Amino acid sequence: MISRFNLRHSLTPSSGPGTAFFWGLMLMTASASTSLGQTSGKYMTRTGSAHFVADGIIKDDVAAKTNTVTAVLDPNTGQVQVRIPINSFVFRKALMQEHFNENYLQSHQFPFANFKGQVADWDASMMQKSGNQKVKFIGKLEIHGISKDVVEPGTMELSGGQIRMSTDLMVTVADYGIKIPTLVRDKIAKEAAVHVEVHLKPSGQ
Repeated sequence: MISRFNLRHSLTPSSGPGTAFFWGLMLMTASASTSLGQTSGKYMTRTGSAHFVADGIIKDDVAAKTNTVTAVLDPNTGQVQVRIPINSFVFRKALMQEHFNENYLQSHQFPFANFKGQVADWDASMMQKSGNQKVKFIGKLEIHGISKDVVEPGTMELSGGQIRMSTDLMVTVADYGIKIPTLVRDKIAKEAAVHVEVHLKPSGQ
């Protein structure tokens, strides 16, 4: 499914060995010292995954992945919060990762990508259904200090007492104040394709 609730952006300096990335996308704190409000009675994880690809016309392996996505779901209201630490994204090329954090996403100043919203048309009966359910996420996605309203499709599946949620989105780099240098314009896509997946367990487990 396609959703702006996931991430894909990158930037790369053309001179030297580097390609730096801008990553976009959507979901909340993977830091053990940071919580997303009260979690009693909710479902959560701190080990969700996010992956983005942002190759331009010239393919340069502009892609990264993290397994430190924090997400919380309130089963009573359908409210969802997600946070991704920007500096947790791992690139195959070290120089690309350095430019991604220091020059484009400025993770020292904007350490997280956040999504706060809910599952549209939430109903308690959704927690009783088996199999894959199509859902829609509505809320605000914040990247690089800029927040945008988003409405994105996703999936939800209950199995073994856990809830799996996923979404795919296209994130437009310019929408979040990320500038792509002219020299690397052909290496970095204007939109990043992002996939986010979380397996939520009852809090306390």
